[in-house]
Amino acid sequence: MLRRAVLVERPTELRELLARHGTREQARFFLRTRGLDLADVEERHLRHEEARALVLGAVPPDWRTATVARDELDRFLFADGDVVLVLGQDGLVANVAKYLDGQAVVGLDPEPGRNAGVLTTHPPAATADLCADVAAGRATVAERTMVRAALDDGRELRALNEVFVGHRTHQSARYALAADGRREHQSSSGVIVSTGTGATGWAASINRARAEPLPLPAPEDPALAWMVREAWPGPATGTSLTGGTLRGGAALEIVCENGDGGTLFGDGVEQDRVPLDWGQRVTVDVAPGRLRLVA
Repeated sequence: MLRRAVLVERPTELRELLARHGTREQARFFLRTRGLDLADVEERHLRHEEARALVLGAVPPDWRTATVARDELDRFLFADGDVVLVLGQDGLVANVAKYLDGQAVVGLDPEPGRNAGVLTTHPPAATADLCADVAAGRATVAERTMVRAALDDGRELRALNEVFVGHRTHQSARYALAADGRREHQSSSGVIVSTGTGATGWAASINRARAEPLPLPAPEDPALAWMVREAWPGPATGTSLTGGTLRGGAALEIVCENGDGGTLFGDGVEQDRVPLDWGQRVTVDVAPGRLRLVA
């Protein structure tokens, strides 16, 4: 079969405003009441559309093309050999990573200087050369570690940055945690397990607040860092297990002890959360697959 380029994007701010308010004038009025200007939003939209046209126009003519929006990813079927062109912010790479199985990912930044550009490192103008490099097998690919959370009912959730286990309202969550051959009942604001990619985001903020910060893994390091947020020392709950590193096939086990409200989600996408019931077990370890990011 012909090779296929799959463009992954999210709606621009202008498209989201029009979907919500119906017309440009309604959107303009909404923004004006908040001291904002529609012209700025329209300018960013045009820049994105120009970048989008540049990317699609650079796909080799003998390739097939497909486009998929962020909210359609869970219904889109990626094929072996697809080249995934992610046009947007770094978070969009994390959104798509869990749906892939070894496909090469090219991160394209439509607004250099506005986005962090950690994962979307390439300008849209480089698309043609990058596609040619991938097709010829000469592209430099960085394989980034991912994290997997496996439930005892057979479901799994993968993430590029981190997974969170706690309460859906971020109030106190109760659970039993097992790590390094030890087990403890805890009450806390939840547990995150981070990859090296996520070590510069949420995990970094939590780690800075620790009395003894953990050494965080690098993005390609096959290891995970786990941290308990605000563990509470109660009569039946302890605080001796609040952080560590998972290496060499080690796993973290968490058993939910909330009557309701237990939750599991990845990469900050709470809309895709998995509800946890009383007694449900979650095992977190390094995912078997990796994100193959064209460097």
